[in-house]
Amino acid sequence: MEYTTLGNSGVSVSRICLGCMTFGLDSSSKYDWSIGETASTEIIERAIDLGINFFDTSNSYSWGDSERVLGGALSEYERDELVIASKVYFDPEANAHRNASGLSRKAIAQELSNSLDRMGLETIDLYQIHRWDYGTPIEETLRALDDAVRRNQVRYIGASSMWAHQFADALHTSDRLNAERFTTMQNHYNLVYREEEREMLPLCRREGVGVIPWSPLAQGYLTRSHEELTSTTRGKELAGRHEEYRSGGGPEINARVGELADEKGVSMAQIALSWVFHQETVDAPIVGVSSVEHLEDAVEALDVSLSSSDLAYLEEPYEPLEVAGHE
Repeated sequence: MEYTTLGNSGVSVSRICLGCMTFGLDSSSKYDWSIGETASTEIIERAIDLGINFFDTSNSYSWGDSERVLGGALSEYERDELVIASKVYFDPEANAHRNASGLSRKAIAQELSNSLDRMGLETIDLYQIHRWDYGTPIEETLRALDDAVRRNQVRYIGASSMWAHQFADALHTSDRLNAERFTTMQNHYNLVYREEEREMLPLCRREGVGVIPWSPLAQGYLTRSHEELTSTTRGKELAGRHEEYRSGGGPEINARVGELADEKGVSMAQIALSWVFHQETVDAPIVGVSSVEHLEDAVEALDVSLSSSDLAYLEEPYEPLEVAGHE
């Protein structure tokens, strides 16, 4: 395993962050493609064996069951060696009450407390706003997060997909209020969706913000050829998002990923992940898996070398797309 730091924070994390969106209890019913507690725990334990120390979940994943499973699995390990991240904004349960979502002081305080209880933690290492809340002033959100840091319920705060001007405003507001600054940006970024390169990634580089992109495999679009894309339950469910990737140079990029994978004797997923690892602004992509085999495949991608000509060949067909992921 390779390690890096989260932006300018000095916190050491594995180059792969294990995304926990697929994890749930056996009775979990939010997603058709969720896996149960036994399989989830097996993946978490194997991740630690492989040197992964960075885990990302949310209060909304599997209606909170992802946090329960992650907390239970990690209870057998030395917590100080791990970096645990969660998020707040979306509904934490089906038919949630009207103050359960968003980024008001009330929502943040109660949902942070609930997340800590579910994971059996006193402190969350990285607590992230899952999206921008248009109904709450950013000053209120930042003061609530700053208070959580001062109470030692949270060590660092992070943000997720939003417009670059919103993120710049949030960073400026933190400075003006002398409040805790966002340490990380978790944004939508992969070989077939590179719109973040225009404004968000340069902003993060300038401000010393760590980048931990979600969907580095384009929700499976870059893991198999077009003929096989709907061969899985999740692939069928995500066909609409795949259509967005197809609208630009996606089909040709998909083909070139497959071509390079065959040439190098590796999987398409490993080529797509290797491309992300080669991006200087990226600290640790968030990789979600549903099996130990997929996890091991992802870790092996760290050893896949891409030359400058390989990178240029993969990138050349890209065409601008409509911004996606801020919803």
